[in-house]
Amino acid sequence: MLGIPRRYSHFVFGIIQSGLTSLIAAGIASLPAGSAMVFLGHWMVSWLIAWAAMLPIVLLAAPAIRAFSLRLTREERAP
Repeated sequence: MLGIPRRYSHFVFGIIQSGLTSLIAAGIASLPAGSAMVFLGHWMVSWLIAWAAMLPIVLLAAPAIRAFSLRLTREERAP
């Protein structure tokens, strides 16, 4: 695929995982809020909902993300 050395696969995994997590969390947290106090209350509730939603998603998606990151990287040849 991209030919990224396998030793960097954990970075590729982290980028994919954080992208997926932040995408979903930002969607939940971006719902309209009024004043600063409403925002803080809304943010806390949204964060708890996002965390509760993301925990099982990340745990279930991690093997697929790991496999995908391995497909994006390659084994390094011994010198």
